[in-house]
Amino acid sequence: MEISIPALLTERFTCPTRDVLWGHVYFTPELIALADSPPFMRLHRILQLGPVHRIYPGATHTRAGHSIGVYYLGRRLLQNLAENAGWISREGAMSFLCACLLHDLGHFPYTHSLKELPLCSHETLTGGLILKEPLKSLVGTCGADPALTAAIVDSNFSGNVENSSSELFFYRKLLSGCLDPDKLDYLNRDARYCGVPYGAQDVDFILSRLIPSAERGTDIDSRLIPNVEAILFAKYLMYRTVYWHKQVRAATSMIKKALVKNLESGAIAGEELYGLDDQSLFSLLREKPGNTLAEAVRSGHLYTTIAEIPYTESDHCCLRDIGKRSLHEQMLADEFRRAGIPLGPDDLIIDLPEPVSFETNLLVSDEQCSFAHSSSAFKTETLDSFVKTLYTIRIFVNPDYCEKIETLHELSDILYVKKPWLRGS
Repeated sequence: MEISIPALLTERFTCPTRDVLWGHVYFTPELIALADSPPFMRLHRILQLGPVHRIYPGATHTRAGHSIGVYYLGRRLLQNLAENAGWISREGAMSFLCACLLHDLGHFPYTHSLKELPLCSHETLTGGLILKEPLKSLVGTCGADPALTAAIVDSNFSGNVENSSSELFFYRKLLSGCLDPDKLDYLNRDARYCGVPYGAQDVDFILSRLIPSAERGTDIDSRLIPNVEAILFAKYLMYRTVYWHKQVRAATSMIKKALVKNLESGAIAGEELYGLDDQSLFSLLREKPGNTLAEAVRSGHLYTTIAEIPYTESDHCCLRDIGKRSLHEQMLADEFRRAGIPLGPDDLIIDLPEPVSFETNLLVSDEQCSFAHSSSAFKTETLDSFVKTLYTIRIFVNPDYCEKIETLHELSDILYVKKPWLRGS
């Protein structure tokens, strides 16, 4: 007799590992082999939050710990949905669990320093790794389809999964959405390790109330509206106080500038950045021209904020292009040099955070409308105001020059009068 999906997700899960956040997390022997593979072991050498530990010293947890947490929540999610989601197949369920465990496999080191660079996305890199040995065979031994697993993670890959196209769409929605296991883990985990109260969510209640939908992944009823609001506000607070703290942004922008210089000069090829961990990234930059920025970050010599300007699309859209941003850095440094402060080409950085979204594409079933039009207090305008508040342009300079800059009478003229695009509206 063919085993049921609920039984499939319970039997043979006899190998425990202990997680700080979720306690015992159970694997099958085949899934344990997947977590012991060299590509997954690299994630133990990548800090989940990159430079955040400079401000929150407890934030030394890794991508591997987070990935195990996503796998744990993904399994619990499927267990809760399986009885009312008749389209879930055995192969599809195991492919989803493998995708949860491996979803960050291609992630770059040092959090999002590399996100704006002309490189393959980490999802595409993950998909490619899943389709290569040793992972391809290891995924297959788990009862999963490597092509389906890769396609769940990488939305640009469909491969040979046409027969599972509807199920594929369902799993993609489960792994990436408003109430996905990725977000539920990182908000809780990051808050725990940073020692801040913002991220903790009522995961048990959330998972127990989700309604499966083949078209949308999951729907909710109105009883979950406060939980969605809590997640959205927690994400906002974590970005404002942790992820985009000004010192975190300084470290991120310094690493990014070092990489841009080397990529543009040809000293580093993009392919050299794939498969690195935190230590090997710094080792690579140490051997390249202009390595002072990376070395400054490694030694904790972070740049200082001399200006913060609220971002407006009409005035500052030019800064979205990393190349144009570099030109504006040069022009601004020229102004300081004319004022008698000899800034070098690497001594000033203009930082603008990468785009962020607050997903609310949920159907509230008993109100028969989308979350944005439901009885929630969080309307579209509220979420737009979250984004507007978060986007701040910062100008960082080498702290060796800060004392001179602070006494500069022309500072306001240099930053705002001569550079009206920084003044904004």
